[in-house]
Amino acid sequence: MKKPLLMDLEDNVFLEDDALVVIDRRRLPREIVRLRCPDHEAVARAIEEMAVQGAGDIAITAGFGLYLAARQAEQGAAAKRDDALRAAAARLIATRPTGYHLAALVNKLMRRVGEAGDAVPASGVILSSLRRSLEAQRRISEDTGRHAETLLASGDRVLTHCFAGPALLYMLAFAREKGKELRVVCTETRPYLQGARLTAWSVSELGIDTTLITDNMAAHCMAKGMVNKLFAAADRVAMDGVVANKVGTLQLAICADYFKIPFYVLAYGGPDPGTLRGADIPIEERDPREVLEFLGAPISGPCVKGYYPAFDLTPAGLVTGIVTAAGVNPRQA
Repeated sequence: MKKPLLMDLEDNVFLEDDALVVIDRRRLPREIVRLRCPDHEAVARAIEEMAVQGAGDIAITAGFGLYLAARQAEQGAAAKRDDALRAAAARLIATRPTGYHLAALVNKLMRRVGEAGDAVPASGVILSSLRRSLEAQRRISEDTGRHAETLLASGDRVLTHCFAGPALLYMLAFAREKGKELRVVCTETRPYLQGARLTAWSVSELGIDTTLITDNMAAHCMAKGMVNKLFAAADRVAMDGVVANKVGTLQLAICADYFKIPFYVLAYGGPDPGTLRGADIPIEERDPREVLEFLGAPISGPCVKGYYPAFDLTPAGLVTGIVTAAGVNPRQA
C-alpha cells in the first residue's frame, strides 16, 4: 500500500542547510513545491499564508521557527538573546490564535530553554525537544487512528471535512489491513480546498473509494444514504466538550444529528486543560479576500464584502465521541 505524502510530517517539514523546508500544501496535489524558510519570520508567514495546514503540523512547524530564531539569536549579543527568543515565540504564537497545539508547543519549548539555563545552547534544547515531539506526534496520530478504526465496520460510508490529519489516514489504513471495505466522501472545504487537495487525494492514494463533494452537498448526501459516519479533527477541544474546527464543522454536525449519523472527532492528544469553556476559544477571522477570490481571481463584484471566520464551535451534545491516543470518549452532554 502506498503511503500518502501527508501521513508523516517528516516528509513535509524538515531542516536542510540551516533553513526549514516546507512542502507547500497550497500547491498539492498538482505539484510539489519546496518553500525554503531561512528564519522564524519566514516560517510565521508560511503558517499565516496556509502553506502548512493541520493543527499538529502547524505546531511542529512553529517549533522549527523557534529553533531558527534561537540559532540567529546565538550569533548576536548575549544580553539580547532572551528578548529575541521571546519576541520570536510571541510572533509564532500569534500566527494562528484558535488552535491549541501551536501555542502549547512553543510555550513548552520556551520552558525547556529556561530550565536548561546557560548550560546548553537554546537551539540545541529546542531541536532535541522537537525531535521528541515529532516522534510523539507520530505515535499519537497512529494511536488515535488505531482507536478510531474500531468505530468502523466494513461497508461504512465515511464523510470527512477539511484535512483531519494523519490520524484519519492511519484509521483508514488500519481498516484496510483488517479487510474492511470503505467508501469516503470528502467535502471540498472552501476557500482553501483542503478537503479536495489534501484529504481526497491522500485517501485515494490508500486505494480507498473516494468521492469529492462541494460543501453545500453534505445534507443531500446524508439524506440519500451516501454517508453513515462523520469524522473530523479539532483545532481545540474545550474541557466542556465544545469542539473548535474548520468552519463548516458545526453545520455538518447539525445535519448528522438530524439524520442520526454518529459524529466522531479525532482529537489526538485530547482537550486543552487550559480552556474550560468553548466560549473562551478565540475564532480567527482571516482576510475576506480569501472568500472573494479563487486562485487569485475575483469571483464577485467590486462592491461585495467578504467574511471568513476560519473556525466554528460545535457543542458537545452534537458529538458522538471524541477519539484520542488514549481511546474513545463518549458524548459529554
